[in-house]
Amino acid sequence: MKKSMLLGLALVTTGTAAAQTTLTGAGASFPYPLYSKMFAEYKDASGVNVNYQSVGSGAGQKQIIERTVDFGASDNPMSDEAMKDAPAKLLHIPTAIGAVVPAYNVPGVTQPLKFTGRVLADIYLGKIKTWNDKAITALNPGVTIPPLPITVARRSDGSGTTYVFSDYLGKVSPEWKSKVGVGNSLQWPVGQGARGNDGVAGIVKSTPGAIGYVELVYAKQNKLPYGSVQNRAGKFVLADNGPASAAAQGVVIPADTRVSITNSANAEAYPIASFTYVIFYQDQKYGNRTEAQAKALKNLLGYMTTTGQQYNEPLDYARLPANVTSKVRTILNSMTYGGKKI
Repeated sequence: MKKSMLLGLALVTTGTAAAQTTLTGAGASFPYPLYSKMFAEYKDASGVNVNYQSVGSGAGQKQIIERTVDFGASDNPMSDEAMKDAPAKLLHIPTAIGAVVPAYNVPGVTQPLKFTGRVLADIYLGKIKTWNDKAITALNPGVTIPPLPITVARRSDGSGTTYVFSDYLGKVSPEWKSKVGVGNSLQWPVGQGARGNDGVAGIVKSTPGAIGYVELVYAKQNKLPYGSVQNRAGKFVLADNGPASAAAQGVVIPADTRVSITNSANAEAYPIASFTYVIFYQDQKYGNRTEAQAKALKNLLGYMTTTGQQYNEPLDYARLPANVTSKVRTILNSMTYGGKKI
């Protein structure tokens, strides 16, 4: 047997037994590029294979309740009401902070456009229909914007990215809050739907005049321009790791880590930012897992929130702040199997 390695919060032993362990997860497309990298590196280090399906946050929440996966993944934490359907207590831990950006395809525009929350809400309400609408041109003096019809791209599946975007719009636009609201799935006034962040990015990339909300890495991977968004302090901020991380600064993080960080009061913050979460059962026996799977999951989650954080920034996600990692450690140490600590 190979020597043991300290990964995250627990001692992981490599070798034949570990190599036979497979963990399954499903949910958010928002962190999929990051998780793909983390899980590949973790397999090389530990021999544990992680099979993660990028099917949207809504599906991830559903599958963890149904106990068909070891963990679900979601960009928005589950509500108390949603967790009532679970057979036992569910826990959340954040793994990264990401930014949702307004990506667009406007031929001839070479500098990042500026948006306010109200303008984004009015575009998605169908009130702003062309790119040269005065509401957009007034924010972008000196920029020649063509009179191109706006094609609104949005998610068709249950999506945590949709939750984050609509959570922000609900905070800055009373009309959005009253007419559309906040959620993973919405009754959209306008728009062309697609599954996953990659699907929305695909519509934007292939459609002149399109705008879509996607996680930052998907805009960068598809070489899509994306706009700066005015934050609560009145500053137009272009998404990056620093401004995304700033969204969590000064926010009181509850013990269960379920919190919204959109429209942060921090003057340096990008306003459409969010934690992305892994969701799992506190008592893994009630989560329909074996004891070996339970131990492997705890080791994996420890790795993702410590050693694995080195991959966040290179992939355009912000690392977890120290005040969050301390709470994550407490949550992971509360995991049990049949009532006994793992």
